[in-house]
Amino acid sequence: MIRLKNEKQINGIRTSCRMLSSMFQELLPLVVPGVETLELDRWTRRWIQKAGGKPAFLGYGPEANPFPAAICISINDEVIHGIPSKRKILEGDLVSLDCGIDLGGFISDQAVTVEAGKVTEAAHNLNRITQECLYRGILAAKAGDRLLQIARSVHSHAIAHGYGVVHQFCGHGVGFEVHEEPAVSNNPKGPNPRMQSGFVIAIEPMINLGTGDVTIKDDGWTVVTADHKLSAHWEHTVAIFKDHTEILTERLDSAS
Repeated sequence: MIRLKNEKQINGIRTSCRMLSSMFQELLPLVVPGVETLELDRWTRRWIQKAGGKPAFLGYGPEANPFPAAICISINDEVIHGIPSKRKILEGDLVSLDCGIDLGGFISDQAVTVEAGKVTEAAHNLNRITQECLYRGILAAKAGDRLLQIARSVHSHAIAHGYGVVHQFCGHGVGFEVHEEPAVSNNPKGPNPRMQSGFVIAIEPMINLGTGDVTIKDDGWTVVTADHKLSAHWEHTVAIFKDHTEILTERLDSAS
């Protein structure tokens, strides 16, 4: 569990997060119908290397099946951890991008769902509400308050619009490792510690058009909705201080 203790740590994580946000700003216009997801992964690797960082996700996971890419690209019914391939993005796809940068041992994490071309109204609304869930969760992240306030904010907003909330996967602490304690659930039940000043966490609602249940594909990574309906995923890394909460991965103005 990361607790920021000094300005060196704070500035190191801020710099990593701002680098990641800058990368996304350049990447999003490239997510268009006709592009191969593998080419987006190659672009991401080149960008991170040129910027002086390392892809935090590349090689992450079990030794027998490490994640083989720099960025997770999950399309339509794929919730998270989609592996880039020669698959081409199609008009109307929902494309979730999830990436992290290791900058001298400081880890950042961010996810954005992009609407490729003209999507259906149902897809657009799902994406919009998922982004709203993220910012409601961030508003609930305050020093001294309980962690499940984040989950309640995310869950209640999604359920009010008739969507399913993924509970099997969740946000997490981040900063020195890709995944750290505490688990930042979207399920309003479970462990409920107090958030403390110095916490750095990734808040990441994963919201589905249908059921919140998911399964994992044979590749051991790609998580898909159990009913194969659409999913959207948004994530920010945030730091909790005594008197405020800071979004370290800067805001993106829109989903498309």
